[in-house]
Amino acid sequence: MNRILEAHFIAPEVKYFRVEAPKVARKRRAGQFVIIRVTGSGERIPLTIADADPEAGWIALIVQGVGKTTRTLNQLQAGDTLHDLAGPLGMPSEIHEYDTAVVVGGGVGTAIAYPTAVALADAGNDVIAIIGGRSREFVILEDEMRAVCTEVYPTTDDGSHGFHGFVTDKLAELIASNPRIDHVVAVGPVPMMHAVADVTRPHGIDTVVSLNPIMVDGTGMCGGCRVSVGGETRFACVDGPEFDAHLVDFELLARRNKTYGAFEHYRNEEFTASEHDRVNPPGSC
Repeated sequence: MNRILEAHFIAPEVKYFRVEAPKVARKRRAGQFVIIRVTGSGERIPLTIADADPEAGWIALIVQGVGKTTRTLNQLQAGDTLHDLAGPLGMPSEIHEYDTAVVVGGGVGTAIAYPTAVALADAGNDVIAIIGGRSREFVILEDEMRAVCTEVYPTTDDGSHGFHGFVTDKLAELIASNPRIDHVVAVGPVPMMHAVADVTRPHGIDTVVSLNPIMVDGTGMCGGCRVSVGGETRFACVDGPEFDAHLVDFELLARRNKTYGAFEHYRNEEFTASEHDRVNPPGSC
């Protein structure tokens, strides 16, 4: 079991965890992830390693409570434990020297983009970050990004903070004004990553996305995380999770991610009902 050292919300339904995992902390590199189970009978879910301290022996995970498992996880506090944690898994981010790299994070995707931004900056690159959210309260890790990037542009759908518009709108604006941009990393919802690829493709800008397909074992054996890249079947857990955005079949990815939609909805409703009964037991006022 892995002990939770720190846990607090950083945005609505988005929680930061610092977890004891010394072996993972020593080995992890930017772009890699772990697979955890909250309980012994629970499902396995992948979570990107947002940060790590090899000397102190902890890793950081940032979790958005969407389904039953992530909402259950977000109920845990410091001192609680995760039943098991495996990693680091996946291929690390490829870090090279660029004129100017842009890291784009949509919602909780910023947590996945952050370690890559750190690695790019540590390699001596000028790094620009575009981080988006529906409104100000959903923009995360802005201070952390400012500590490692040369420029940071928060964007919000409603204009409550930073640039009023989508991350792709700001990206298009930056590309038009900065011919030195030659590398883009995008992490977020599938439609957002697809849109980023469409923005950079006409300019021939090298673009990488971190894919989030259905994943079960994290070792390539189950085949659940298969994606189509350049017309070939790849496994996100062992070949990725990062791939050339201009070769990804985003429409197929979106369809496959809906495979268990009805079951996930049922489990989420079941969880909501059980939480209501826990807080409001029969006979309570």
